[in-house]
Amino acid sequence: MKKTLVLILALVVLGSVLFAQAAAEKKPYIAVVSKGEQHDFWQQVKLGANAAAKDFNVDITFEGPPSESDVQIQVEMLNNAMAKNPVAIALAALNTSSVLDQLQETRSKGIPVIGFDSGVPEAPEGSVWATAQTNNYEAAGLAAEKMFAVIKDRIEKSSVAKPVTIVVMNQDASGESLLSRGKGFRDRMVQLIANDSSLSRDDIAVIGNTAYIAADSPTKGRRVFIEMIVPASAAMTDATNSAQAVLNKVTSHNVLGIFCSNEATIKGLLAATNDGAALKSNAALRDVVVVGFDAGEAQKNAVRQQYMLGAITQDPYMIGYRAVELAYKAYKGEKVADIDTGAKFWNHANMDDADIKGLLYD
Repeated sequence: MKKTLVLILALVVLGSVLFAQAAAEKKPYIAVVSKGEQHDFWQQVKLGANAAAKDFNVDITFEGPPSESDVQIQVEMLNNAMAKNPVAIALAALNTSSVLDQLQETRSKGIPVIGFDSGVPEAPEGSVWATAQTNNYEAAGLAAEKMFAVIKDRIEKSSVAKPVTIVVMNQDASGESLLSRGKGFRDRMVQLIANDSSLSRDDIAVIGNTAYIAADSPTKGRRVFIEMIVPASAAMTDATNSAQAVLNKVTSHNVLGIFCSNEATIKGLLAATNDGAALKSNAALRDVVVVGFDAGEAQKNAVRQQYMLGAITQDPYMIGYRAVELAYKAYKGEKVADIDTGAKFWNHANMDDADIKGLLYD
């Protein structure tokens, strides 16, 4: 009987040790719910999220709906993830109003929610702890720097009798990311002309769509016009028509450069120029400096052929990595804040480099 009791006690102690060990080895679980999963962009986000999960020793799930119009599917994914009791959630919401109940629940339970990519726009105060995303304003400013370096000499030669024009094409005048890009390019170009050329702010006029003209934008200059353009709609045909209208006045308005602030506007420009070939084959367009944003097959080919100067790419890998990092830190009780995941300029010379090619999604 004594031996039996000793054996039972030993088994109980061993079981307790094993149970405690298993509990200690269980990793925190973080749910990552994106806007999609199939697109190359989201696959890069997923790679970054998985890398962070490994570095911070956490378990994650990464999922997104088949398309960015599948709002209800994303809501169901979020509900399923919450049912698994995550210690934190990373979310790129398709529609903020559709996840308000979930945000209320996570807030009441003290579960940190981290936004990523476009995050959770206009979320109720305190429901999203921080967001990992591209600083679109700064990224577009980089585009202005790259263009200015090429067109500076021609800006210097401008006059009231022969002014020059720089065009900024934006898909719409409502989306925060596009507004930030248009404004970022505008402000940085104004700053560069005023500080790094013989011209001053008094020589510049920002014209066009009023959503992109700030109260302090220069508007009375007559040597350099920065024209902010928004197509009639987000439809491809309207983007192409707007691009064609710009191309038609390249000579009459002495257009030096065109910045297309997203893939849709660059597609419109490429459609109007035979996939960009006319930007080199047409003598009137040959000196127009074009800078795009994001990537895509058509844009990559145009850059490789040097029809365009280059483009700005976001860093989806770092968007995913930082989202999980912020989620983990919030779970651990550390203070978190919004973080810029960075952007890079790519052209024909560096687009195949190891640190760039993975960011050029189709």
